[in-house]
Amino acid sequence: MTKTILIATDYSLESLNILKKVLKEKEASEDQNQYNILLVSGYEAGDSIRDLLFNTKSTIFNKIRPQEFCDAYGIIKNKYPHLVNKIICDIFTGSFQRTFNNYVKAADIVEAYYSPSIVSKGKGKFDITQYIKKCKELQVQEIHVEIAEALPERGRLAEIFVEV
Repeated sequence: MTKTILIATDYSLESLNILKKVLKEKEASEDQNQYNILLVSGYEAGDSIRDLLFNTKSTIFNKIRPQEFCDAYGIIKNKYPHLVNKIICDIFTGSFQRTFNNYVKAADIVEAYYSPSIVSKGKGKFDITQYIKKCKELQVQEIHVEIAEALPERGRLAEIFVEV
């Protein structure tokens, strides 16, 4: 059976630790489901005509998502092929709880995970955890991710493989 889960992210390598922990827990519990994983960040689309007409998801992702993030989630996907059906990066551009609830319903999302230490800020991003917590259709789980400051691999792809 295929289920869809949402992981709140800021498109940093640290935020992929949430994905790693979720998949590790699912593997340890011998979960037989496959998952479509939505890595979602809030994004303020702006209200000018120029922004609304000429910004596409790909141009937005070029601004907010580094290439090493894509490489890293690809590696994680390859590590858990029995659990991961597909990983999709997305943005939520709404500003109301009802809009988020409709997003969850349309994507058929059943579980959501977030970490209070991962907060989307800068480059038009905003944090969607407030919407996740208030959504009644979701099974919500907070994941604690420790961000070590003294890693020699800091800021590189190898960072996602360091166990803290």
